[in-house]
Amino acid sequence: MTDFRDGLGYVHNRLVRHSAESLAAVPPLTAPGARRVVLAGDRIVLADGSALLAPDRIGAEPGPTLFLGRLDGDPVFATAVAPERAETYDADPAFRTDDLRSLAAEGRVAPHELGLLATAKSLLSWHARNRFCAQCGAATEPGAGGYRRDCGSCDTHHFPRTDPVVIMLITKGDRCLLGRSPRFKEAMYSCLAGFLEPGETIEDAVRRETLEEVGIRIGAVTYRASQPWPFPASLMIGCVAEALDDAITLDPVELTDARWLTRGDVRAMMAGTHPDGLTVPPPMAIAHSLMRAFVDGTA
Repeated sequence: MTDFRDGLGYVHNRLVRHSAESLAAVPPLTAPGARRVVLAGDRIVLADGSALLAPDRIGAEPGPTLFLGRLDGDPVFATAVAPERAETYDADPAFRTDDLRSLAAEGRVAPHELGLLATAKSLLSWHARNRFCAQCGAATEPGAGGYRRDCGSCDTHHFPRTDPVVIMLITKGDRCLLGRSPRFKEAMYSCLAGFLEPGETIEDAVRRETLEEVGIRIGAVTYRASQPWPFPASLMIGCVAEALDDAITLDPVELTDARWLTRGDVRAMMAGTHPDGLTVPPPMAIAHSLMRAFVDGTA
């Protein structure tokens, strides 16, 4: 049986989160055993193959600092610095920077660090985009160590949001349907995906998105697995959906192409041997796991 967590990026996370409901005091950055992750724009600062840095190793970097929680009992913080600081770190032989996608795709840090980094990036991105109160417009301040923003003007508490996205492998017999977004690199095909809308179930979102993008009606929908996707803060909800028909009516705004492919086609795409040069997303993406299960006959 295929284990959907094998190779997936961002799903392993040993962090014991602080959370907005925690009554525990936020420790100081100088606490014994403290570690800090630093993001310069979208780039993660690394030293000795890890993103978990001793606070005194990097000095007093300016920028918002959040308390994420504890890893093996030690406090972990996240700091956002100006994007141009990445060049300074890269010029220092003791450090290097890399983007979170590359770290996951190429396995450059431990899997459990990827989950922690996804938490850090999503939270820091949310703080950067929510500096003012949606209730009254006044400036807000971080609260609960960073798992909340508080408005001192109207006393409203604001909490981080995660945007749910359905991603579905559509099957009909021994074929599956894959599509190409205009954003994809050349020749790459993947599962269809789309954001859930207010008041919508996962199953209905799968059916609506499929009908909108390729004009195909969907019957049974089965949930398989989920994956945090910190770009900036989504949750990919992986499903398998059974098509009731197979005539494709393409939405050219969403997709440049969509086609039915056999198990052999997908197997060759995953192996990099498809005669037309077609490829699939890397193993760190949940779409790859859904395709792998289809090829293995377990989807």
